[in-house]
Amino acid sequence: MKITRIEAIPIKVPLKPFLTTKTAHGEHVDSPYVIVRVFTDEGLIGLGEATLAPRWSGETSESCLAAINQLITPALIGEDPLNLNVAVQKMDQVIKLNPFTKAAIEMALWDLSGKAAGQPIYQLLGGKVRNSIPVKTVIGAFSPEKVIKLTQYFLDQGFTSLKVKVGLDLKSDLERLDTVRKTIGPVMSMGVDANCGWDFNTACTALSRMEPFQLSFCEQPIPIGQHDAWNELRKLTAIPLMADESVFTVKDAWEICRQRSADILSIYPGKNGGISRTVAICHLAEAAGLTCSIGSNLELGIGSAAMIHVAAAMKVIDSERFPADCLGPLFHEADLIQQPLSLGPVTAELPTAPGLGVELDEDQLQQWRTDS
Repeated sequence: MKITRIEAIPIKVPLKPFLTTKTAHGEHVDSPYVIVRVFTDEGLIGLGEATLAPRWSGETSESCLAAINQLITPALIGEDPLNLNVAVQKMDQVIKLNPFTKAAIEMALWDLSGKAAGQPIYQLLGGKVRNSIPVKTVIGAFSPEKVIKLTQYFLDQGFTSLKVKVGLDLKSDLERLDTVRKTIGPVMSMGVDANCGWDFNTACTALSRMEPFQLSFCEQPIPIGQHDAWNELRKLTAIPLMADESVFTVKDAWEICRQRSADILSIYPGKNGGISRTVAICHLAEAAGLTCSIGSNLELGIGSAAMIHVAAAMKVIDSERFPADCLGPLFHEADLIQQPLSLGPVTAELPTAPGLGVELDEDQLQQWRTDS
């Protein structure tokens, strides 16, 4: 089998007005992503999705299209799509970084591999270790009034786990957290995500004052690279610390494991540059005795399917203790796939068809593409 053509299609899908989200990085109201199709001489087509955000990885739709059309496609035309190692190597040779762009291509190659083998991706990864993936939803860094409405909405939907965005200013962070805990009661699982928004001193104060809220984790309390500061925070709190922005690459994960600067690694294929590299981080974390959790950049259907397959196959991804962020399609006006994934409110169910187990919805694609 040979790759004959790669198509990169820019799209822009808005979030549902009631479900936009706000973090220390800013407000997310729409998603200018890229859908990828990899065509082969045997008629099989692989699907991928680049969930791009310049404030997150430095990538945009325009940069993704340029990278794929000008660099990656010429490097991969004529290659065997089932030889993922060669494809990843060739992408790395023609362009550095750009994890979400590369992940979209690699995702499509995994999809092709599964379709060629007649097996879902989780089977190619060694088989599933769980039949469904516990999930959590997210409450953005909004006013108390909106937070109450959002929290009650998710409770009415049946969600049993959530995280609250913090990291803007400590006073409003604590008010938001107090509002959510009073709304959900004392038992429901809740974590927080500061998205690098606190400095070290603020984080020390925040974690101390958040102890009574019975948090299951605190995600990315301070910026990346400050391993000594992370270690100091771990000594000051019993709340497990989760690294997210700090874990883009396998090298990032190695440094955290080596310095023991976090308890949990937040991982997912887009951020890590592909399924293979997410799996590599899983093996590294398991060897180091750390735990992993599936994070998110608010993916649509294709990207969410890739996350679910990895979560199903990797034991070290402890979704039972730290539920996954696999709910991106529920926040958007469209998911771009023919049959919606089963996402929540308590668990995400595994796609069982070969490859990613999803198919592109051409009508949705035409509605939301931005190049026509």
